[in-house]
Amino acid sequence: MRAKRKTRSVIDEKKTYADQDEVLTMLRINKRKDNWPSVMFAMAGGVVLSLGNLSTQYAWAFVGLSVTEVITSSITVVIAVHSSNAADNTVKLKSLRNDNKNGTETKGSFTSNEAFQNKGVKDLENGNSTAEKAKAGTADFLIDLESRRSIKVFGRSTLIGLSMTFFAGVCFSLFSPAFNLATNDQWHALKKGVPKLVVYTAFFWFSVSCFVLAIILNVTFLYRPVLSLPRSSLKAYLNDWNGRGWAFLAGLLCGFGNGLQFMGGQAAGYAAADAVQALPLVSTFWGILIFGEYRKSSRRTYILLVNMLFMFIAAVGILMASSGHRK
Repeated sequence: MRAKRKTRSVIDEKKTYADQDEVLTMLRINKRKDNWPSVMFAMAGGVVLSLGNLSTQYAWAFVGLSVTEVITSSITVVIAVHSSNAADNTVKLKSLRNDNKNGTETKGSFTSNEAFQNKGVKDLENGNSTAEKAKAGTADFLIDLESRRSIKVFGRSTLIGLSMTFFAGVCFSLFSPAFNLATNDQWHALKKGVPKLVVYTAFFWFSVSCFVLAIILNVTFLYRPVLSLPRSSLKAYLNDWNGRGWAFLAGLLCGFGNGLQFMGGQAAGYAAADAVQALPLVSTFWGILIFGEYRKSSRRTYILLVNMLFMFIAAVGILMASSGHRK
């Protein structure tokens, strides 16, 4: 038994060194510009992933986590879920406005985005903010959320958020095929005799392009913000560590998730690796149970939401079943 274990450990060690040598060999080949077509495909995948991630950050404020993740994972999702939920939120805010007109005491009034924003700032400065936490699904909850996030959506069309969501979905639908081309060279872009990129080398170039573009875009938006956001600076960004830990954690999880997805795609096929991800279902779970999305919505909204998730699960199941009959 000890001899077998020792033999296995030696084999595993040799395999690890072989993988490392293969990655180093690929990087040396890149210096000779022999397999730059595959490298460009990998970097293109990183570019579209970076664009998609940035778009979803803005889209979350407009249409919520559930709709954003499901649409970006499946472009053909039922839009009626979002439209029904948006109508429910409008009714809640209108009822709050009517209460204010009738003299009912509430936490704040819904007049205009600018007036509401100024009022929220004054309340925080004067220490008049209510200690009682607003219940999820209420108009007070929506107003409190608007006051705390930097992207203001009151008075804006949700079509802006849906457009960003669809753009992010298109980007997310491209980065996996680009990585597939980088590692398998289906378009025969490499010369004869040039080895294909291994997953680890392709993931290296993928991560480099994603990282560089993310820095360029975010620094640009600090000085030239969109959607009427306040202008900032790199110095202010470096000095503000509020919520930075969550951002680092999100980046680490995203990196690990992409790496595992690509390793699984190389082993079982990229289509299968994309299909079996539970990203939309888990994201909807977080959005509803933790972040209070769809709370106190109409029965029609709940029916549409369940049907949407059911159809997504059915589509994934049919896709997995069809791939099992291939020879």
